[in-house]
Amino acid sequence: MKKTCIVTGGSSGIGLSIIQLFLANNYQVFNLDIKASTFGTFKSCDITNVQEVEQVIKSISDEYTIDVLVSNAGVHFSGTIEDTTEADFERVFNINVKGAYAAVKAVLPSMKSNNQGSIIIMASDQALIAKRNSFAYNLSKAALASLAKTTALDYASYNIRSNAVCPGTIETPLYHQAIDKYCERSGEDKAKIHQEEANLQPLGRLGQPEEVAELVLFLASDKSRFITGSLQVIDGGYTAQ
Repeated sequence: MKKTCIVTGGSSGIGLSIIQLFLANNYQVFNLDIKASTFGTFKSCDITNVQEVEQVIKSISDEYTIDVLVSNAGVHFSGTIEDTTEADFERVFNINVKGAYAAVKAVLPSMKSNNQGSIIIMASDQALIAKRNSFAYNLSKAALASLAKTTALDYASYNIRSNAVCPGTIETPLYHQAIDKYCERSGEDKAKIHQEEANLQPLGRLGQPEEVAELVLFLASDKSRFITGSLQVIDGGYTAQ
């Protein structure tokens, strides 16, 4: 029998790679996103609307046992605290943190009733370190690391595991959008900035979404059954410096 996995924000980037890999490994996958996708079973869902998230996940759990949640939906924002308006701050936290809160809370009844489950929260290397010009994003990712750890402790007795994946610089559409915006503001050459980003990594290159997906699949599987409450870094050695 296929296991059931819910992925939030699975229509592009890391989320899409996760869905494709889970499908290839015989999972039934539901994609909760505002942008439609042909991969997995698409469920239109605004992750910032807690009631909507609850309703969509309840509709899935009424029919299937939820084995895995990958809370992946997120947004990037660059700026110091002075550059961050209240609206900017609320947008980052509504998508990155409130969205994860809504999804995790909604899958727990199904996982508790089945006495098992794996929750994987997409954090960032910025859950462990600070980066300049990244006030709100950095803060949101640190909050997600805390969410993964507290959930691990609170639900270990139900055999529900909770871990955070902490990617470094991964070459996704989100990455390219951020680089494009920087180059528009600064007038810098994109190829030059892209190479500089690669050179910052000890392994000398950027990570790929497929590599993050492999780690997520491992954390979802029984191969990682003694891993919970952890922050799994996948950053080419960046945070080891």
